[in-house]
Amino acid sequence: MSESYLIPAAELLIEEEIKNSRFISCIFHCQSAIAFKCVLTNLKAEYPGANHYCYAFVAGAPDDSINIGSSDDGEPSGSAGRPMLASLQGSNIGEIGAVVIRYFGGTKLGVGGLVRAYSSGLKKGLPQLETQLKQIRYPGFLVCGYHQLKDVEHLFSLFDVVIEDKAFTEQISIQFAIPKRFKKDLNQELATISQGLLVAVYE
Repeated sequence: MSESYLIPAAELLIEEEIKNSRFISCIFHCQSAIAFKCVLTNLKAEYPGANHYCYAFVAGAPDDSINIGSSDDGEPSGSAGRPMLASLQGSNIGEIGAVVIRYFGGTKLGVGGLVRAYSSGLKKGLPQLETQLKQIRYPGFLVCGYHQLKDVEHLFSLFDVVIEDKAFTEQISIQFAIPKRFKKDLNQELATISQGLLVAVYE
């Protein structure tokens, strides 16, 4: 599994007129199928009365083949959703969704023409899409003394660790997430500052 991948940082709209039909391609960040449905519902409200709202999404890493989906929304089978999904999967961008809204202009395009039309906005938009790097982090757990917390937090900052929860009892229990490549280094540094007493446990 990749330790990091690109995800959309902003929504992008591409509008085209193809043989009198209006095609509006919307590309956006999509972390889950549920989040995708929310965006689709909003777009249907924003662009009411369209003939088709075809879509595709990859709601995970770019190579995720499980959390994906597509729909032709009434267009001929295979003419919209699948070509759109192929464009997204070929972009090497994760957590990405796309909806292409079509207002029919009276001229039939045929299956080949529809494939080109529904892919067109994505092919133009994906290269100009603003992206950011998502770091994959793995869960970990550490118990330390109150006197050690400052040193532990300093090490966490060096190793790109995100603290998710702290529980203050007799000692401090910390739940965190860390990039895979730093797991071993963190434990080496924890051992150094605590004479071998501090050890992070990873799930």
